[in-house]
Amino acid sequence: PALEMDIKPIILEGRHVRLQPLTLQHVVAFCEASREWNLTPEKVRSSIESALRQQASGSAVPLATVEKSSGQVIGGTRFLHIVPEHRRLEIGSTWLAKPWRRTVINTEGKFLMLEHAFERLGCTRVEFMADALNEASRKAILRIGAKEEGRLRNYVITEEGDIHDAVIYSIIDSAGTS
Repeated sequence: PALEMDIKPIILEGRHVRLQPLTLQHVVAFCEASREWNLTPEKVRSSIESALRQQASGSAVPLATVEKSSGQVIGGTRFLHIVPEHRRLEIGSTWLAKPWRRTVINTEGKFLMLEHAFERLGCTRVEFMADALNEASRKAILRIGAKEEGRLRNYVITEEGDIHDAVIYSIIDSAGTS
């Protein structure tokens, strides 16, 4: 029998990071954390509104990433492409401000999300996807124990109109296989 996946905004907290429900109150903090990309407040607000629409439809749970010692919002992540009937979801749309990349923040955040997905939501599969050209993200996904499953050709068209391949990875609950 399939478990009921209780998909709702949550707070996940570790030693170094707190993942908390994303709200429109995060617009200013996201603008500050994403300065290197020169995003306008309107663009950031639009992106958060889109994530919140996905949450309202039950297909995503967007989270703000907070560095615990300072309380500073330093990025975002989300559970997305949630398919309760198959007990699977994707962890993605993850970004961090430059000073926190390749630190314990991302590793601990992913661990908290994986723990929530497998132990509380009853997932049997968690997926990750990265642009085929994004070597840093691809290596980070492998470091947390995901297995590469394949390349999806011409999967993404960027805002600039470039066509990119994506690489899909997963971590599965082998005890959940029949």
